[in-house]
Amino acid sequence: MKTDFLVIGSGIAGLNFALLAAAHGRVVLVTKKEIMESNTNQAQGGVAAVMSTFDSLESHVADTLRTGCGLCDERAVRVLAKRAPAEIKRLIAFGVGFNREHGELSLSREGGHSERRIVFAGDATGREIERALVYNVRRARGITVLENHFAVDLEVRGGTCVGAHVLDVLGGRMLAVSAKVVTLATGGAGRLYSITSNPDIATGDGPAMAWRAGGVLADMEFVQFHPTTFNRRGKPHFLISETVRGEGAVLKDARGRPFMERYHEMADLAPRDIVSRAVFAEMAKGPVFLDISFKDGPFIKRRFPTIYERCLEYGVDMTTELLPVAPAAHYMCGGIRTDTYGRTSVAGLLALGECACTGVHGANRLASNSLSESLVFGTRAIGKAVEYATGAKTPRLQARSVTRAGPTAAQLRRARALERLMWKRVGIVRTAAGLDEAIARLERKAAWAEKQHANGTNEALLELRNMVTVGLLIARAARWRTESRGTHFVAEHPGEDPAFLKHYTMRRGT
Repeated sequence: MKTDFLVIGSGIAGLNFALLAAAHGRVVLVTKKEIMESNTNQAQGGVAAVMSTFDSLESHVADTLRTGCGLCDERAVRVLAKRAPAEIKRLIAFGVGFNREHGELSLSREGGHSERRIVFAGDATGREIERALVYNVRRARGITVLENHFAVDLEVRGGTCVGAHVLDVLGGRMLAVSAKVVTLATGGAGRLYSITSNPDIATGDGPAMAWRAGGVLADMEFVQFHPTTFNRRGKPHFLISETVRGEGAVLKDARGRPFMERYHEMADLAPRDIVSRAVFAEMAKGPVFLDISFKDGPFIKRRFPTIYERCLEYGVDMTTELLPVAPAAHYMCGGIRTDTYGRTSVAGLLALGECACTGVHGANRLASNSLSESLVFGTRAIGKAVEYATGAKTPRLQARSVTRAGPTAAQLRRARALERLMWKRVGIVRTAAGLDEAIARLERKAAWAEKQHANGTNEALLELRNMVTVGLLIARAARWRTESRGTHFVAEHPGEDPAFLKHYTMRRGT
């Protein structure tokens, strides 16, 4: 199969880029599940953009830089802040139904923001954006969507990415898709952790593929944990949006006392790394709760209908009761290193969205900058992508043979052990000894997964292969950074060290 643009991933980054690319050539969009399954679909809060006369670009930039703890690329941050408002207008043109009040966009506030600049659609903003983009992709000419197709590996020739090998999950055959430009938009890796806000598909596929293809990765140690997910024994963890605190909710300890003022001057609206560690520390003494029950009940139901119904399903009425909460793995601040046009270190290969490291987030992402980043840099990338495609050729690739091997109990046990290992040793609070243990065990798991893959593969093994690869990269990067900065906290080195005011980059074989 040949195409001009191959896009791997169907979240906001992949869909937006596919729509733009369709105006310039043929597009094949590959997604390992159905097109609506993505991290975007789980995003509750909104999109950060300066949309009010009370706000300013400089304020958005300053909030992002401060939250990133000295490791943000200011040029990339300024690109994001300047271009985000235009992306909001594009989404509205695509049919996204953002909340409005008196004809103007409603704006909320989240942790780390000094102003109300979160544009939202109820408490299911990601799902609404995904719906509108999928609708437009389905209608667009020149876009072929391959659902239930798992991108296994990239094809690189002479230092240039020329396509990918893709498993047709339902058909049980391998396809070779050649392309002038390949774009990774595969999302994050939250499923590496036993407690996460991410869907099952978030297994680090993009960074793992880029690593195997010789791409440079950066800032892998910075994994963001969301401070508030629903936490009741025997029930699934799910996100309690930061906008709940933005509307006044307060974190309380087991005795019903607010505690965030002891940890940060911004209290419950402090940056996520601060709040997550505070909740983690308080949980050592007893359960932690989020309280918004003092707000008007109809307002809560109107503002947070999805969260309200989900909590009610599991026996908690947030209009009258405290919500039990706990931190969970949420977002990768690092990933495949790119420039501000989405270009990676491998010619012909772009990376967008959560799998990319644009430099915007530094050591800790500012809330709701993720959807903004996906849109801004995807739109910015299209010009360079078209420029590259104009002079590129699509070589014929030979499809690999594939031996299908069903998931075994041993494979599944290894996956679960990986998730527990990452949570315990490479989680919110890390230690040198814990990281050393994790690295040793992950190296053995990675070798086992590669050996199994060589003898036959399936979706479960492909995900496990990617998970152990990315888990090992995170652990190695974390072991290198012997300081605490942003989302990375080492018990033996609790403060920032100016010697580590730099990025840790990784490339296979170096």
